[in-house]
Amino acid sequence: MRVTIDPGLPVALAVALLLALTVTMYLVGRLPRPGSTLFAAARAIVQLSIAALVIAAVIRSLALSLLLLAFMFVVAVVTTVRRVEAPGAWPWATVAMLAGLVPVVTIILLTRTVPPTGAALVPVVGILAGNTMNGHTLACRRAFAALREEKGQYEAALSLGLTRAQAVDEVVHRRVPEALIPGLDQVRTAGVVTLPGAFIGVLLGGGSPAQAAAAQVLVLMGIMAAQTTTAVVAERLIGRALLLPADLRTSLQP
Repeated sequence: MRVTIDPGLPVALAVALLLALTVTMYLVGRLPRPGSTLFAAARAIVQLSIAALVIAAVIRSLALSLLLLAFMFVVAVVTTVRRVEAPGAWPWATVAMLAGLVPVVTIILLTRTVPPTGAALVPVVGILAGNTMNGHTLACRRAFAALREEKGQYEAALSLGLTRAQAVDEVVHRRVPEALIPGLDQVRTAGVVTLPGAFIGVLLGGGSPAQAAAAQVLVLMGIMAAQTTTAVVAERLIGRALLLPADLRTSLQP
């Protein structure tokens, strides 16, 4: 049985009530900038509406679908370098994210688990790219915070004769696995605590529970592989002082 959620008054009412609940909890909890939730909601509605129109227009063309995915990836890179406050390091962020994304997409295509069509690639690669961005952001934020907080340990390592890359690794290496915890928890709890988006999407689209489970397992394994690879490559680039914000690039001079 195919289930659809059509835009209309019921959805508008539900969205308004959910947003009101969010703002109320911000106020009750005295959280900063409750108005930011209204802006975020408005932005999400506009962006998703535009995305729906664009996807409907390009999804039948593989070339246009690939162009859309390239645009989505560029936005992901811009977003993550802003989030980690390292806009000048965007080429190396791109390298780290492509290192995680390209092998996963290649495996999926070579095994023919997903056909090379716009309708299949846009949602799958879009999910993978978004989670790769999240993994890169978490890995860099934790690494950069550690380098700022533990500068004394970095300098001590240099004084013992370690190279800059080795000294950075002494500080950063134990922080990088923390960036992978959300992704690992998502895999561990799938089907027990959460029913992830791909699973629900296949069910709502009329697929069987077995098809939904297969699609979600594929996506989860892809996310885990992409995030892990991206985090490892990002750590190497940080150690070489390539993927760094401006302040750390200056302060970590050997």
